[in-house]
Amino acid sequence: MKKILAFIALAALACFAGAQAEQKSLASTLEIYAFPGKGQAPEQQSQDEAECYQWAVKQSGSDPFDLAKDADKAKEETAQKKSGVDGSSQGAGARGAVGGAAAGALIGEIVSDDPGGGAAYGAAAGMIRGRRRAKQREQAQKQSIEQQGQQKQQQIDGNLDNFKKAFSVCLESKNYLVKY
Repeated sequence: MKKILAFIALAALACFAGAQAEQKSLASTLEIYAFPGKGQAPEQQSQDEAECYQWAVKQSGSDPFDLAKDADKAKEETAQKKSGVDGSSQGAGARGAVGGAAAGALIGEIVSDDPGGGAAYGAAAGMIRGRRRAKQREQAQKQSIEQQGQQKQQQIDGNLDNFKKAFSVCLESKNYLVKY
């Protein structure tokens, strides 16, 4: 029984030590790799990273954790805007048919004294044209929304890159080898 309890305690200790070893540094969380060039202790590296983080936020004007939230929000807004465009072409065929019928009736009256036949052809053509135009408008709106989302993401990526540059410069000044 004592051997089992000792084994359980040893296993728990190993799990705790493994969890401690897997803890990520601030730099690695930001996907920046910093190697202590002068043999700095892990505690010193954590302190240096915290100081450099604050300095980089001030220098770049961007906090990467806020940027991540902004990116998620921008993706969500883009998806909502795009879903709001879907179905906006409903009724376009009917509106086109009405306009086409009126034009067809007028042309049918002038050409063949048959306003009813002209109206039917005009209605069919107007319905097709109305749907096509509505689909084109819908597609253009979706494309515009997508471009706006991409521009917002590029801006966020640029701000994050500026932060990483500032953070790296600070760590390099404290004798770390840095890559991102």
